[in-house]
Amino acid sequence: MEHHFTGPSYTIGIEEELMIVDGESFELVNAIESLLEDESDGQIKPELMESVLEIATLPAPNTAEAGAQLRALRHRVRDTAGLRGLTVGSAGTHPFALWEDQRIAARSRYRELVSALRFVARQELIFGLHVHVGLDDPDKAIHVANGMRVHLPVLLALSANSPFWRGDGTGLASTRLPIFRAFPRVGVPPPYRDWADYERQIEFMVSSGVMEDYTYLWYDVRPHPKLGTVEIRACDAQTRVEHTLGLAALIQAMVKELAEHYDAGTHLGEYPWQMLDENRWLAARHGLDGELVDLPSNERIATKALARRLLDRLREHAQDLGSADELDGIEDLLARGNGAARQLVVYEANHDLREVMGEIVAATSGDGES
Repeated sequence: MEHHFTGPSYTIGIEEELMIVDGESFELVNAIESLLEDESDGQIKPELMESVLEIATLPAPNTAEAGAQLRALRHRVRDTAGLRGLTVGSAGTHPFALWEDQRIAARSRYRELVSALRFVARQELIFGLHVHVGLDDPDKAIHVANGMRVHLPVLLALSANSPFWRGDGTGLASTRLPIFRAFPRVGVPPPYRDWADYERQIEFMVSSGVMEDYTYLWYDVRPHPKLGTVEIRACDAQTRVEHTLGLAALIQAMVKELAEHYDAGTHLGEYPWQMLDENRWLAARHGLDGELVDLPSNERIATKALARRLLDRLREHAQDLGSADELDGIEDLLARGNGAARQLVVYEANHDLREVMGEIVAATSGDGES
């Protein structure tokens, strides 16, 4: 399999899936094609549904540069939408939209996906944050992807931002997780021994006709050979851009730590898949307000404490990468709560989901406090 794990290492790229909404009612609008009319640089893209758009930064050496791009892209799509009476918002789910009202984007990949997965694909009205980090060796990329599996629950807990679904509170911090869990080939991936083992397993699945290529693996973390990155897909979309950048800085530092483990010949700990998956569920259910099982001690620990310990350990790596300032976004999540907690505070005031969505739109544009 061709790959581009050639470096430079630790470059970062950020992808955000945003909602396209009416500027007054805040309902989702099937309008992606009109927003793409003047776009040609590939940084604004369609997604599965016409009410969703994706913005993607170019590779950057640190989160400061990636952040400048991301803020410009958010402003660009907001301004383009505004000319049509629309706006954009960012969270893991839209609080009151119905998937039945959404049109599938006119792209062959998405039409084929719906044909193959039927209802499972049609009800996937969710919004995620994906972070790519570049690496310079394919075996190192496999090592890093394997090592990232233990960090996925903390990233999900920090990013949980979807407590509402179809006009109702779900009791979950991240409703996005169980919705996406209906897809095949999602969640915590299997570990691979090395690049050759990854190649063999992908080739087996492609030759069997199960999938067209490796991009049909929708795991929470995966190697992306074409881009030469490890892609982390565990996070809900973030309302505030500062939180997106904080998570990206933390992920970049995690990758650097694991890459240095590989260079030093360090072996990763082996943990039961069931325990990794259970922690992922606990993070979706409780966000930062619950507990996770600390691996390898096998003891329950407050999720905030585990996140704090990880943040303190990785701060020096972030400093080396020029991304330490953006870790303030993680400090803010730990101090004031994740997006789910903030949505619930707004909702409890008047039990008005349009008010919640209005706060999401304002904060997405940098004009609100949510």
